[in-house]
Amino acid sequence: MPNRLAHETSPYLLQHADNPVDWWPWSAEAFEEARRRGVPVLLSVGYSSCHWCHVMAHESFEDQETADRLNEHFVNIKVDREERPDVDAVYMEAVQAATGQGGWPMTVFLTPDAEPFYFGTYFPPAPRQGMPSFRQVLEGVRQAWTERRDEVAEVAGKIVRDLAGREISYGDGMAPGEQELSQALLGLTREYDPQRGGFAGAPKFPPSMVIEFLLRHHARTGAEGALQMARDTCERMARGGIYDQLGGGFARYSVDRDWVVPHFEKMLYDNALLCRAYAHLWRATAGGGADEEVRELARRVALETADFMVRELRTEQGGFASALDADSDDGSGKHVEGVYYVWTPEQLTEVLGPQDAELAARYFGVTEEGTFEHGSSVLQLPRQEEDIDAERIAGIKERLLRERGGRPAPGRDDKVVAAWNGLAIAALAETGAYFDRPDLVEAAVGAADLLVRLHLDEQARIARTSKDGQVGVNAGVLEDYADVAEGFLALASVTGEGVWLEFAGFLLDHVLVRFADPESGALYDTAADAERLIRRPQDPTDNAVPSGWTAAAGALLSYAAHTGSEPHRTAAERALGVVKALGPRVPRFIGWGLAAAEALLDGPREVAVVVPGTADPASAVLRRTALLGTAPGAVVAFGTEGSDEFPLLADRPLSNGEPTAYVCRNFTCDAPTTDPERLRAALTTAVSG
Repeated sequence: MPNRLAHETSPYLLQHADNPVDWWPWSAEAFEEARRRGVPVLLSVGYSSCHWCHVMAHESFEDQETADRLNEHFVNIKVDREERPDVDAVYMEAVQAATGQGGWPMTVFLTPDAEPFYFGTYFPPAPRQGMPSFRQVLEGVRQAWTERRDEVAEVAGKIVRDLAGREISYGDGMAPGEQELSQALLGLTREYDPQRGGFAGAPKFPPSMVIEFLLRHHARTGAEGALQMARDTCERMARGGIYDQLGGGFARYSVDRDWVVPHFEKMLYDNALLCRAYAHLWRATAGGGADEEVRELARRVALETADFMVRELRTEQGGFASALDADSDDGSGKHVEGVYYVWTPEQLTEVLGPQDAELAARYFGVTEEGTFEHGSSVLQLPRQEEDIDAERIAGIKERLLRERGGRPAPGRDDKVVAAWNGLAIAALAETGAYFDRPDLVEAAVGAADLLVRLHLDEQARIARTSKDGQVGVNAGVLEDYADVAEGFLALASVTGEGVWLEFAGFLLDHVLVRFADPESGALYDTAADAERLIRRPQDPTDNAVPSGWTAAAGALLSYAAHTGSEPHRTAAERALGVVKALGPRVPRFIGWGLAAAEALLDGPREVAVVVPGTADPASAVLRRTALLGTAPGAVVAFGTEGSDEFPLLADRPLSNGEPTAYVCRNFTCDAPTTDPERLRAALTTAVSG
């Protein structure tokens, strides 16, 4: 018989709807039930594409005897961390403070007042490698609750007090300057892996936000070392197993230092951020020469990743689904990680015949011993010593992809998360504009339309999720407002439709009023009127995605450049104070904030392209030149003379009736130009801070 999760919209919660565990969703009623029964709460947090979440569910939550113990002695709450990032953040902070590590599944025991007192992540069904079994943990917690209740309450109270005292250093409220950004670059250089690209050791995560900072720093200062780290990292990742060499798109991370074996789940946010990073790398390496091979690689990867998102993640409603699972059916009914993506030499021969199979094995690095499990290999793209027939390789890829399409596919989490769709909108809009792919821009507009139609209410408050056209009940958090505003701002520049700038403004007004501390300028992850948790979450560090804090700083800055709004610019500058504090110390974990700081140091530049009323080739060239400018964070407004579509177009006449560009920076404007080359120079020349 289904439990209470059967009525939820989260795919992760629905995966647990038939468990014998009597799950509750996160709700006041669940904690009231714990008070009524006088029992503690088991809080289990995960997400639908999490491999070890599935393992623990199968081993423990589907086991009747374990479920009986849970139901008798606990009120059990299941949370999708992607729907409730605020709940996840608060208790993950407690887990990390207590154990020194965290991860999912997250297992936390709480008092009926939601105060945590015992923590863990995955617990096995039997004792293993020093870990107690899950049943042993349950019995230990039950005994402590029954026999030492006062001690449990004391521990829980101390943990909550300690969390309340963990204040973030906001710096002095001043944005970082040249010195802090140079120190951040130096710190990244120290952690850089020159042999393999990327930073630090295994597991290795794609550093998309750091790449954005490196590209912007190079554009502003001309620092070749910054460009080289970005370029080489992008090349190594694109040649590695972390990138799907047949279908496009990136896996979550590499388990090794060489980008060979990924953790195979594919997340929307990774692919949106990386699609944009590769498009920006292509833009940054114009001019031919030694960069031409990498530039072509960047173009291909940006487009293939965009096509992957549209092909495999777009929902019927026009939004983008959250993720594809790492696991899939191996053909025997057993779910195995990576089985959908890997190949043996025998499988290649079966599909391609011996001659093409031999070439494919060489081209993709498939070996007899294998690079993954059971003699299988993850496809890579090692450098070739010989010239390869591109047409023959294209045919091989087509046949392998067709064969792979017949395998049982990984499951898809169809939940539409507002923030991640904002990132996808920005990536698809820019990639479509750069490479003359109007279909990608249309996909971005479709997702933006869905967010406006379904996720925004009359006050422009945003809902975190939707699924199958039904909006979820959870309120948007700071990253939702910030990332969707970022997507809308990119869409405004690409389409020339000012309505997207207006919608971004509505969202960012909420940031100023409901998420910002009026005293310090610091930002909170939840709104002032959101549900009260044991602590109001507040994390400025960029991890898998830009933090809400740094994403908001970047979007506020762009909006201010478009509109001249002093409150929005001041809020951006104050928010970037945390980057001044953290950038020199932990640059890998504040990459988006560093990128926003680069835009602030550069101006950012404001570009208005005014064109005659009728479309003509000269207008298209000037507009494209503006969009391809590498000046960090430059904003572009495009429209006809006299248009009120964008504030930047006001009082901007044509020059002799020709399409005309205006570039301004720090309250100073260049002479208007009709020459694309002059405009290109105005948007690519490095300047001092």
